[in-house]
Amino acid sequence: MATYAFSDVHGHRAPLERLLERVAPSDDDTIFMLGDMVDRGPDPVGVMRLCRSLKGAQVLMGNHEDLMMSYVTSGGSAVAQLNWEINGSHTTLAGLEALGEPDRLDLLDWVFNLPLCGVCELEGRLFVLVHAGIRPLAPATVVPASLTPETLARLLDDQDAEDLMWIREEFWSRPTGLVDEQGRGAVVIAGHTPAVYLTRMADHLEREPVDADGLCRQVRVGGQPQTGGVWDRWDIDAGAAGGAGFGQVSLLRLDDGAEFYERIAEGE
Repeated sequence: MATYAFSDVHGHRAPLERLLERVAPSDDDTIFMLGDMVDRGPDPVGVMRLCRSLKGAQVLMGNHEDLMMSYVTSGGSAVAQLNWEINGSHTTLAGLEALGEPDRLDLLDWVFNLPLCGVCELEGRLFVLVHAGIRPLAPATVVPASLTPETLARLLDDQDAEDLMWIREEFWSRPTGLVDEQGRGAVVIAGHTPAVYLTRMADHLEREPVDADGLCRQVRVGGQPQTGGVWDRWDIDAGAAGGAGFGQVSLLRLDDGAEFYERIAEGE
């Protein structure tokens, strides 16, 4: 059994289907989808349906789902509509309107009830999985060596929901406080921020966040004495929101750190 994570597909259903077919997670594997299924790409409804259908999947709420649900639950208020529009709502709204009412309401009800974060443990290492990140903890808030999945879940319950879906600079610019100087503790896996943008906001990058072809790719962050050299944050947003020529749809296997990518063709 393996554990996978992906994020920020942004409506690009076709490359996601190709990627999943190539990697072929088994029904016994665990898959975390960290949000932002919708907006910008051509088939957000198809992405939502695909993610919902994945065996062993734990789908989380992203900021774009938050924008969508704010619009829906507001009864279509002008402010909520504008906030969603400037973030690429057109393809999502068109796809939802094309559905019959029962299917549309069923899909939206599923999204409305998505959790904001998850926790897993692999080979003695704890992982936090969340769309945007967490607000770093104050010193002495927690002893990373003593963390358990249960205590970590309680810490996450104390985080602001807005941060879990929207935080950027405050998360990527300094250690989380979840890993100590001996490298013990929990690593945070997040999306939301296309990795190429981390060059101007992150404290330490493992590598350049673009590949040999100039496409956005995943990158680990941290890796300093304060964290015992452990990369305590991993950005898995490979820039799919930017479409062909900029981003890719990607998948991370947490067990061994293997990364898998699928390019986005024009129009898909």
